[in-house]
Amino acid sequence: MTSLLAVSGPSNAGPGERQEMLERAKRFLAEAEVDSGDIVRLDVPSRGSGEETEGRLRGEVEPLVPMLQSGSLFGGRQGLLVVDAQNLNVAESSLVAELLDQFDEDVVAVVLVTFGSLPAPITKVVKTKGEAVAVRKMWERQATEWLRSELNSHALDLDAEAQDALLQRFGTDTAGLSQAIDQLVEHKGKITRQLILDRFRNRPDDPLVHFIDAVVAGKTGDALRRLSDFLTHGHPLVLLAAIESDLRRRSLSSTAEDEQTFRAAVGARADDRRVTRIWNQRGRIKDSSLQKALEGLVRADRVLKTQPEEVHRVTLERLTVALCRWYGGRS
Repeated sequence: MTSLLAVSGPSNAGPGERQEMLERAKRFLAEAEVDSGDIVRLDVPSRGSGEETEGRLRGEVEPLVPMLQSGSLFGGRQGLLVVDAQNLNVAESSLVAELLDQFDEDVVAVVLVTFGSLPAPITKVVKTKGEAVAVRKMWERQATEWLRSELNSHALDLDAEAQDALLQRFGTDTAGLSQAIDQLVEHKGKITRQLILDRFRNRPDDPLVHFIDAVVAGKTGDALRRLSDFLTHGHPLVLLAAIESDLRRRSLSSTAEDEQTFRAAVGARADDRRVTRIWNQRGRIKDSSLQKALEGLVRADRVLKTQPEEVHRVTLERLTVALCRWYGGRS
């Protein structure tokens, strides 16, 4: 079995595709007999950003050098997960390719997650000594099949109209659908379309609405206070679902031809004023900032699902501060 894997996905990958790519990476490392605690994750910053150093690598990328040169200091096999590998610049790509061509596969297993194409020198090494898998953009029919499979595995009782309501609400976002299913598991009895619409639709007096409003306004202190209030009784995954919903709507508004098209895309009611507000705010948040917010959301979701509960609050606090910055265009 090879110790090098490249997982590629679309450059405009949504939460569902990103989650599937990271799950592929996780499965590969597990099959390579790497314990979860021995996986080092490096997120490559976008080109033109990151910590400058005197060497060929930016500060965020430097830790992979000792790992690929020597592996674990304690004798066990380690895993190296490099996310956003498409952001490696020319100098970094050349050096990483050299290291990947020579690393000891008995002590290190490497996964490169790339949204778009890998740099050419690294692609050459992967073809020579590794494997490559691709996660395709998910379409509505595939999301329907995925949803039915998940509902069966969780033994949830949803009629056809309730399933349609879930798909209308989340579309092809399997990450959002997964979070919704996690919440629905707690419900006893038949799950109806009306229950879906009621549970996954923010009301004007919903604490999550106030939280999102504070984030959009860039009011960090207010957003952190709203976060604390919500976490007193609310579930962190519900908060992430609300953030994802807002990001999805803002992303759709930036590409829609007109407001009517946008409303149809998000399945909004005619009297939904929040949709009108998002439409009127389109263009205010840069696409690059929306992408960073999405990446931050995915990382937070991973922490909440894999790390001890003690780190959940600080993770959400850091995400909140970053979202206030990204929404405010200060990145």
